Amino acid sequence: MSHTAHIPSHRKPRRRASKSALRAGVAGGVLSTVAVAGAAGPAQAEPVTQTIEMPTITSGLATAVAASAQATQQVALDLEAQAHEDAAAQDAAKAAKKAKAEAVRKAEAEKKAEAAAKAKAEAEAKERAERASRTAARTTLSAPSSSSSGSSATASAPSSAPSTSSNATGSAASIVAFAKAQVGDAYVSGGTGPNAWDCSGLVQAAYRSVGIDLPRVSQAQSTAGTQVSLSNLQPGDILYWGAAGSAYHVAIYVGGGQFVGAQNSSTGTVQRSMDYDRPTGAVRVL
Repeated sequence: MSHTAHIPSHRKPRRRASKSALRAGVAGGVLSTVAVAGAAGPAQAEPVTQTIEMPTITSGLATAVAASAQATQQVALDLEAQAHEDAAAQDAAKAAKKAKAEAVRKAEAEKKAEAAAKAKAEAEAKERAERASRTAARTTLSAPSSSSSGSSATASAPSSAPSTSSNATGSAASIVAFAKAQVGDAYVSGGTGPNAWDCSGLVQAAYRSVGIDLPRVSQAQSTAGTQVSLSNLQPGDILYWGAAGSAYHVAIYVGGGQFVGAQNSSTGTVQRSMDYDRPTGAVRVL
């Protein structure tokens, strides 16, 4: 083996014939083109004297700017209109809230007025019922029984004329005097004096003036003593309207067919004939 057998060769590889031909053709074409251009060049070198007008964009730009300004103005108007609408909506909401509160207040006031009117009507109906009950009670009264003593029958018979003297003595006279002294005082439900009374408050106070304690209410006072006939009354006896034990009104018999009682808020404390409002019964405590 030769000593140069392992030394690589530095010769370039052969180019293929096709590539060499292609490159030669391209180079030849370029040179031909340059030659032609050089031959034709001097004949076309003339000075340029024509002015070319460039298109102006001023009108288009102004139109675009105007359109942009108009759009901006429209946006501002839309925002302003929206702001007005929002403010109007807020004002409407406030007005609706205020109107609702006013409606609620009026409804409550009307409700209170209706309740007051109803209470007044019930009170008036109760008063009429009491009067009707008193009238009905009169029909259940026993006729005055005959007495063996003509003078006794005359003394016990009711009289429509006021009596100047009750012929009362002792504690009965004091009770009668106390009751008569209160005539003209006001009637107040639950009143116990000294210038306003209800019916049982006046009776209780009259008896307390002589040291006798009676129950506070009419129902109990109508059974506080011995039941007596209306034809055999004595000054100081307690008259009652309604049934014994469930009476709704009481007064004090003062003699001569008269009684003193705290009747109602319209009349106050009065002295009346028993014929004015006939009682149902009577009890004697003394």
